[in-house]
Amino acid sequence: MAEEELDLFDETNEENEEIMTPAQLIHKLEEAWLNEKFSPDLLENKSEIVECVMEQLDHMEQNLQRAKKGDLKVTIHRMEIERIRYILSSYLRSRLQKIEKFFPHILEKEKSRLEADPSYLSQQEFAFAKEYTANCETHLKNLGLKHVPSNLQVLDLIKAVPKPNVDSFVFLRVKEKQENILVEPETEDQRSS
Repeated sequence: MAEEELDLFDETNEENEEIMTPAQLIHKLEEAWLNEKFSPDLLENKSEIVECVMEQLDHMEQNLQRAKKGDLKVTIHRMEIERIRYILSSYLRSRLQKIEKFFPHILEKEKSRLEADPSYLSQQEFAFAKEYTANCETHLKNLGLKHVPSNLQVLDLIKAVPKPNVDSFVFLRVKEKQENILVEPETEDQRSS
């Protein structure tokens, strides 16, 4: 991809004052996307990466509108924009699916975290999770709980909604060669549990 020719990227991460190249920014987005996609639990949010990518996509669209029509480079850049949009929307979609699936546990985890700890939810995701919780409670109360005896009308979403299976298998890829790594064999006690 020839970003330099159309001057499509130039991004600064204001929080760390680190200048990221377009390739680094897209690589971080792809890494966050794959990690989120294959993780059984909701990971720390990467809202700064999402915001940077969205700004860059807008900037790239504006630059493409000024470029010559019918040029092969424009077509290739447009395909790259669509690829990046797909990765971004898939990342956000997988986060929302996990929030919908495990909403009471995620909200509980978010409320119990220390102020110094990184947030697992962005502000928008937190608002969505709270609204989704309220809507589910209202729906369940209107649909079924009002038709059962009053002593059974208690709704505990923490017990009703399954927790994320953090003991599930995950796949990983080694990014760089590591020396002296010891993987201990599984014992009988570990197999039985």
